[in-house]
Amino acid sequence: MSALGIGGLVFVAVFGGALLGMYLRAVLPGHHLSSESKDIIRIAMAMIATLAAVVAALLIASAKSSFDSKNSALTRAAASYVLLDRTLAEYGADTKPVRDQLHDIAVMRLHQIWPEEKAGTLNPEAVRRGLGIEAIQRQILDLVPRNDAQQWLKSRALQLGGDIEETRWTAVEQLGSGIQWPLLTVMIFWFAAIFASFGLFAPANGSVVMALFACALSVAGSVYLIVEMDQPYGGLIRLSSAPLVTAIGQLGQP
Repeated sequence: MSALGIGGLVFVAVFGGALLGMYLRAVLPGHHLSSESKDIIRIAMAMIATLAAVVAALLIASAKSSFDSKNSALTRAAASYVLLDRTLAEYGADTKPVRDQLHDIAVMRLHQIWPEEKAGTLNPEAVRRGLGIEAIQRQILDLVPRNDAQQWLKSRALQLGGDIEETRWTAVEQLGSGIQWPLLTVMIFWFAAIFASFGLFAPANGSVVMALFACALSVAGSVYLIVEMDQPYGGLIRLSSAPLVTAIGQLGQP
């Protein structure tokens, strides 16, 4: 489900909890809303609110870590492209065809992952497709060094090619969600219960309803942002193509 869809469900659950509380206020016998009952309910809701805050902090940290990992993988890949190109340039003119192919592979990756960059659309499934770096590695293996310097540069180029391949598979493993969905589900239930207590004690007037509406919208918005950070392949928060664009600009330079 999309982040917007999840946010919408959260809003319905939380604001629905508030409306349920208002309904219960109208139908419950008076002794259920005595001052003693209110004190106990408030204490219980305070405990739930504390637990919800802790879980929300854990989910935010998890989503931020997931976003940073995926962004770092793309940045490392872009840096490895540049380093591999410079290493091949130092090797000599024999590597010109390999460097040209490396440039083409980088451009292909850019178009695969960001097919409609102006619209901000990313294609996460493109990460699974072959980078083509294996062909580069085979050509590097075919190079015949003429001195110790070229031998070292060949070894370095093979290492960088391996780094690019490793980064690709790391990105593939990180395509899934890092959010602990049971935690998210329990947190949403807690928020719904808290808002139900708000509705239970609040007077049923327009100002209160609007205030609860705004609060429920804020809670839903926070969950929406958490899911957006965890799935940064489109929407409001997404991975930037800037590192790869910058790397492509450096490839093939003398």
